[in-house]
Amino acid sequence: MATAVLFDVDGTLVDSNYLHVHAWHRAFAELGRAVDSWRVHRAIGKGAGKLLSTVLGEEDADHDRAKELHSRFYLETAELLRPFDRAPDLVRTLAARGVHVVLATSAGPDELKVLRKVLDVDDVVTAIVSGDDVDATKPDPEPVFAALERAGTAPEETVFVGDAVWDVHAATKAGVRTVAVRSGGVSAAELTEAGAVAVYDDAAALLEGLEDSVLLG
Repeated sequence: MATAVLFDVDGTLVDSNYLHVHAWHRAFAELGRAVDSWRVHRAIGKGAGKLLSTVLGEEDADHDRAKELHSRFYLETAELLRPFDRAPDLVRTLAARGVHVVLATSAGPDELKVLRKVLDVDDVVTAIVSGDDVDATKPDPEPVFAALERAGTAPEETVFVGDAVWDVHAATKAGVRTVAVRSGGVSAAELTEAGAVAVYDDAAALLEGLEDSVLLG
């Protein structure tokens, strides 16, 4: 049984990935930049800076303005955000079993505030690591190391749950096993190839199979 479970939020617990894609698409259009949405989706899960480096290039002058526009357009759609089916139940069930639950997200403070309100599980969460708490975001392992420190657990007794290959890469570099979900729009084959030890459709499927999963097994 895992002592701690570290959860990514966007695409894992909250149905937000495609709202992010739309917000980035609007931001790039505002800047007169033609970026195909599928390229944006492939980079979702990275921190904003790394995403922009992927789709625009490392030293592009539009990075800061694109971040501002994305945040504005994303927050305009906040009323469309919702937790995935049974995602809060999954978090609460683990906490009730004595597992330390840490949210590890690349979201900034304004986005995180909205996500926390949507999830409504603050009362059972041990700690939260956001993009503002680290110098390097996923796929760098720093967010995972920070989450481990706040959970007070060792990598070998911890499991990361995420939806992107970037989650898997970050956790693996930190020595943490990853259970992946397909709810962010990434295939089971890609998640497995990246190193996930198990892949479920979504939070509800993981909750259904929780007793036999590496989280409690």
